[in-house]
Amino acid sequence: MTQEDIVVVAVDGSPASRNAVRWAANTANKRGIPLRLASSYTMPQFLYAEGMVPPQELFDDLQSETMEKIDEARAVAHEVAPDIKIGHTIAEGSPIDMLLDMAHDVTMIVMGSRGLGGLSGMVMGSVSAAVVSHASCPVVVVREDNQLDEASKYGPVVIGVDGSDVSAKATEIAFAEADARGAELVAVHTWMDMQVQASLAGLSAAQQQWEVVEREQIDMLTERLAPMTEKYPNVEVRKVITRDRPVRALVENSEGAQLLVVGSHGRGGFKGMLLGSTSRALLQSAPCPMMVVRPEAV
Repeated sequence: MTQEDIVVVAVDGSPASRNAVRWAANTANKRGIPLRLASSYTMPQFLYAEGMVPPQELFDDLQSETMEKIDEARAVAHEVAPDIKIGHTIAEGSPIDMLLDMAHDVTMIVMGSRGLGGLSGMVMGSVSAAVVSHASCPVVVVREDNQLDEASKYGPVVIGVDGSDVSAKATEIAFAEADARGAELVAVHTWMDMQVQASLAGLSAAQQQWEVVEREQIDMLTERLAPMTEKYPNVEVRKVITRDRPVRALVENSEGAQLLVVGSHGRGGFKGMLLGSTSRALLQSAPCPMMVVRPEAV
């Protein structure tokens, strides 16, 4: 199936979900594409013995309650972007199945970080782990404290660059986001865990010759960004080279940003992004919404 250029946001009626809806509506509006509100419901099986069919009235009530959440989310989205085109999807069953199925055909999925019901425990829970780890499109996590305000609406897009294939894919997506938003792109590269020993005699020598290392790393970063700076000439790029750990460097440079973009299986400090301490720390501490980009399926 052909991918549809659309932003999908998970809706569950929680404050975090409403925050995600605001961010997703702003993003869809800036990209000039539609927004789709997605929500699901599950039948409380404990009410019925195995093999019994629940009455239609219960299905109707659950669908009605879910539609109320959709209508509320639509109003929130229109507050942010009054003219945006909005559709919706309601599914029976697991929100994981619903979102992973939709991920095959859409631009991105946006999720709140501490939802209620099916999306409960977003940051560390099974829904987030499954969607972030397995979705075939980029997934944006918007925490409850990632408020969309006048400052963050116009902040930069931040990208963590580590030289891996998935980092290159994430970089292209970050450039496209910055271009659509008319935003500055901040490219952050840390070399603490990179193998600079190839050009310098060990880590201690590298630390003593920081200026040499910095020049080398800037040249390397410039080379990696060159295809995208040529493709997106209107995007202003600021390069940040630091001898810091990735989490701290990315958090620090994401203050006031619209979006932090990170590849899911990079090298060095970004390795194990999805399941390791780096990902957990960023998903919980990044001061702005965070997009996780996965490798191409093989």
